[in-house]
Amino acid sequence: MSDSYIIAIDQGTSSTKTIIFDSLGKARFKASEPLKTHYLEGNRVEQEPEVIYKNVLTSVKKCLDGFSLSGGNINLIKACGISNQRETFVLWDRTGMPLYNAVVWQCNRSIEVCDRLRKEGLESKINQKTGLIIDPYFSGTKVIWLYENVPEIKEAIDGGDAYFGNIDSWLLYKMTHGQSHMTDYTNASRTLFFNLKELNWDQELLGDFGLSKLNLPELRPSSNHFGETDFDGLLEQPITISSMIGDSHAAAFGEGCFETGDAKATLGTGCSILMNIGSEPIRSQNGMVTTICWSTADRVDYALEGIIVSAGATIEWVKNQLGLFENTGDLEQICLSVENNGGVYIIPAFSGLGAPHWDMNRKAAIAGLSFDSSKNHVIRAAVESVPYQIKDVIEAMEADSHTPLSELKLDGGITSNKFVIQFLADLLERNVTHIEIADVSALGTAYLAGLHTGVYHSIEELKTFTQDSTSIQAGENSAKVKDYYEGWKKQLNQ
Repeated sequence: MSDSYIIAIDQGTSSTKTIIFDSLGKARFKASEPLKTHYLEGNRVEQEPEVIYKNVLTSVKKCLDGFSLSGGNINLIKACGISNQRETFVLWDRTGMPLYNAVVWQCNRSIEVCDRLRKEGLESKINQKTGLIIDPYFSGTKVIWLYENVPEIKEAIDGGDAYFGNIDSWLLYKMTHGQSHMTDYTNASRTLFFNLKELNWDQELLGDFGLSKLNLPELRPSSNHFGETDFDGLLEQPITISSMIGDSHAAAFGEGCFETGDAKATLGTGCSILMNIGSEPIRSQNGMVTTICWSTADRVDYALEGIIVSAGATIEWVKNQLGLFENTGDLEQICLSVENNGGVYIIPAFSGLGAPHWDMNRKAAIAGLSFDSSKNHVIRAAVESVPYQIKDVIEAMEADSHTPLSELKLDGGITSNKFVIQFLADLLERNVTHIEIADVSALGTAYLAGLHTGVYHSIEELKTFTQDSTSIQAGENSAKVKDYYEGWKKQLNQ
């Protein structure tokens, strides 16, 4: 299908991006629409479900209109793929009306629920079955919190009238006008409800959680027929929705993590580091979680993942709350404007610390300040906190997999900052490769949609597609950067 196109929707925490890709995997047109998040008291983070859907439609319309104006033929778009912010979820009723706001992955309201589940002795069972740990990051404990604290939701669940889905399922339900209630294995594996080995919803765990009557979506591989949509009339004829996948997993597929040992890091609001571990799950002993990497009709690949809760979010906090800089494009020069880090560190535990520490009670801190410290030292500390956390995860991942990392593939908005890339290469003493496409999650879901519809014929064909990339090696500052890392560990352990 040399004249065919795929439209990929990447629904993220801060915006929705829509990109049209051609039959060689090249982006032909892109549009983006910002999305508002509500940061509320009590560590609650929410978005409005209907606003999310309208946001997606606006992004799609911008992309379709722009593609047409540039000479593209939207009638040649054969399929749609969806990648999404993973653990964010929605509960809705039989009529499709949301029962509550979407609860965002950053939300930390269920700490006490997590503590209780541990005291009940469920931690080992949950980890063995789901590959995850008991943590507010994952959807399940926040569903329990809503069940216990919002009477309308308890009534709906007990009455069998509550439908659950991560954002992929919510968008699919809306796009198909209630005809499809499905999810893929990657999104299911982020809920605490999914049996990783058996690839189904774990009824024993749902019983333990008191959620046996919750309506869960049908389970499918990431590359699959999920339904059809015309985007509420934006297209003359419906097209198939042929892939759904969590954004970090989509990025792994777009980066080409097709084989055991391939690893990538997505540097966005948070950071997800995924290492493909092949066709069998490995239970982590070092603070990693085990998850689905990606799946097709005839193949399911697993992954070890290290989840960093605050990456770009830390930099945004320094920008928006402290007002220390205005333009993100200036960050690289700001970091280079000071000779060293001045002993200043930011421990970015704004929503607790993720892998490998998993301390959700930890609070954020700025450490090492003196009268010699400038605002640029604080800014640089925010930027450096991202590579430090990645180093923590890589060390734990290597211990679990017994395989040294040969190369780390990077994607995400922060990768435009060359200071970060070089600092990370110096810290890891490994090659760091940056794929020079800002929207690799969209690329991954486009690949998967294209595989199902025949626009792309095989993974082997995808390997032949060329995407511009740059590899950075460790430089002369590696020893100095390693000393900075020792300071990070010291501050982290105080």
